[in-house]
Amino acid sequence: MKRSHFLKGLLHGIPIFLGYLSVSFGFGILAVKSGLSVTEAAAVSLFNLTSAGQAAGVGIIAANGSVAEMILAQIVINLRYSLMSLSLSQKLDKSFTLPHRLAASYGITDEIFALASVQPGKITPWYMYGIILISAFGWVLGTVLGAAAGTILPAEISDALGIMLYGMFIAIIIPPAKKEHSVLVGVLTAAALSVAMYFLAPFITSGFAVIICAVIAAALCALIFPVKIPEEQDGEQA
Repeated sequence: MKRSHFLKGLLHGIPIFLGYLSVSFGFGILAVKSGLSVTEAAAVSLFNLTSAGQAAGVGIIAANGSVAEMILAQIVINLRYSLMSLSLSQKLDKSFTLPHRLAASYGITDEIFALASVQPGKITPWYMYGIILISAFGWVLGTVLGAAAGTILPAEISDALGIMLYGMFIAIIIPPAKKEHSVLVGVLTAAALSVAMYFLAPFITSGFAVIICAVIAAALCALIFPVKIPEEQDGEQA
């Protein structure tokens, strides 16, 4: 039973693996351009597994930001994972003991959460481990390949490939922004605040600028567009 659930998780996680492989390639180039080595870039991806958090973190490192700035930025950017974990906890099988919950929390990303949450019925630890293993492998492998390429490719090509990570963010926000006005308002608000702070408050570092823009935009959307929690669906166990 455990093996079948694990293999099912691996199979379901292949699309995430392929997506992470290509996207993290851009992060690897960005990390090397910011002064990290290939090993350091791989370690960041292995122990964090968060695209937006890693991109912001590398930016803070490159700007010689403070530890407090790094901590606050990561809390704000990654706070959504706590909400995802709370939501996903309603779908966990009884075999999901505390050690399994702690282990699985490492791999709660946007894509893994979305995949696990749409599975019919309850999900087991071994199913989650299958998804997380292949997804994390793709993320770290792409980072290593991108970082290695960034050390040998000409600067012009590295700069061009480095745009991939920002292209990923745009690709993520456009589809939901077309369907949900709240996403569009949040994105435009954060962008407008970021531009305003760049010109009107240049003394604020990039890390704190991200924190301020994210908090204000999120608070505004929470007030204007309160989110309705979907009802749980019952069905076959994964």
